Amino acid sequence: MENVTILEYSPEYAGDFKRLNIEWIEKYFVVEEHDIEQLNNPEEYIISKGGYILFAQYNNEIVGVCALIRTNDESFELAKMAVSSSVQGKQIGTTLGIATLNKAKAMGANHVWLESNRILEPAIHLYKKLGFVEIPIAETPYARADIKMEVWL
Repeated sequence: MENVTILEYSPEYAGDFKRLNIEWIEKYFVVEEHDIEQLNNPEEYIISKGGYILFAQYNNEIVGVCALIRTNDESFELAKMAVSSSVQGKQIGTTLGIATLNKAKAMGANHVWLESNRILEPAIHLYKKLGFVEIPIAETPYARADIKMEVWL
């Protein structure tokens, strides 16, 4: 998409990571303890464990974010995906999602999974468009999670 640049994590974007995620979580749910751990310490909980965080910059503003949390040598969890409500509908989520899956593949992953909630219909639609399919949900640290999806790369 024109005017959208995908950027990798840098400490200068840590505030955007937290801001964008708090915005959508508070709109629909309650921010949970596990959210705060990851949002306050992305380098410790995501980056240092072999994960990645990608950002979408649009018109020189950080408007989207998506994390890949390494779960093993061949799998990542897609997590903390958020796009500012001010730019939704501009395909930024799609651009960010494709870039995130490409990053996972480049890092040797053959599997990406996520947890979400069915009330987030636009997000579920995006995940399906990216190739994710629903699988049974197991134990999760999030009270809000009621759907699990995966894609094989």
